[in-house]
Amino acid sequence: MTQIVARKNPVAFKTQAIAVTASPEVLRYEPIGSPLSFAQMQQLRQPLRLDDPHQFQATLANLGVSVDLHLRWQQRDFRLLVRQDRQDHGDQVLKLLSGYVPSHELRVPLLTVMTEIAEELLIEANSGWLQGRYQDTWLPQPYADSLIRDEERHFALSTRAGDARPVLCRELNLLERPHAYVHLPTSSLQLVYQMQLSLPDDIESPSLLHADEFLDQESGELVARMDHQRPELFLAEYRNDEPTGELYHLQRGELISQPSADLLLSEAFAPQEGWLIAAGNCPLHQGLGRR
Repeated sequence: MTQIVARKNPVAFKTQAIAVTASPEVLRYEPIGSPLSFAQMQQLRQPLRLDDPHQFQATLANLGVSVDLHLRWQQRDFRLLVRQDRQDHGDQVLKLLSGYVPSHELRVPLLTVMTEIAEELLIEANSGWLQGRYQDTWLPQPYADSLIRDEERHFALSTRAGDARPVLCRELNLLERPHAYVHLPTSSLQLVYQMQLSLPDDIESPSLLHADEFLDQESGELVARMDHQRPELFLAEYRNDEPTGELYHLQRGELISQPSADLLLSEAFAPQEGWLIAAGNCPLHQGLGRR
C-alpha cells in the first residue's frame, strides 16, 4: 500500500550549464551562463559527440550526482540499487541513488548527495525510522512530520576509498574525490560518490525502502511516497568483491530474493572510455562487476 510521506509546493529548480575541460589526468568544470529552469536544462540534454575521450573542452547541460552505496549486513556485502521507470529513455533500470545539482550547490555537490540520500533512502526498524549521519553532520529529515523517528539510533555514512582521477570545480578539488564521467546521450557530467552504509548493531527487523516524488497535476503539489509492498530498493549481493547475481529486498530483517532475469542497469555501470560513456544502459550481469 502506498503511503504519502510529504506534500510540498514545488521549489523552482535552478541550475546552470557547465564548461568542462578534461585531460588524461584531471577534469575541471565551472558553472557558466544564466540560471536554467528544469525545462530549460532538459532542452539542453541533447546527444553530444566528442572525438577524443581523454582530452576535450565542452559545454554540458548539467551536473548530476549519484552515490554508490554499499552495505554489510549479517556478514554479507551488498550494493544498493533503485528501480526506476525512465520515460525519457524508454526503459526500466536499476540505478544508483541520484539527482540533479542545483545552482547553489554546483561548487559543493556533496551537499546534493546528502539531500538525495535523506530523501530517497528510508530505513525502518521496530523502534522507528532512522535519521542518517555523515561524519559529524546530520542528514536532513524531509519526512519528520509523517514518520516517527527512533531517537536513540541512526544510520551512518562513511567514504569508501577509491582511485578516481581528480575532479575540480574551477581550482578547488572536490571533497571525497568522486568518480566522474561525461554521458554523451544527455550531454551531462556525472559524479559518483563511493560510500558505505552502516546500520546500528542493535537494530531490530530493519526494512529498506525507497521514496520517490511525483507532481500531482490536480493540486500542483510535489508528493513523496513509498510502498512497503513494492520497496523499489534492491540489494545486489557481492562475495569476495564479485557480484553473485542475486538481488534482494530487506524487509523486517529478512532478505527476500528477487528475480533478476532481463534486468538492465543505468548508464553509470556501462563501459567507460576515458571520461566518456556512450551507452544509455547495460545488462545487469555485465554492469555489476564494474567499479
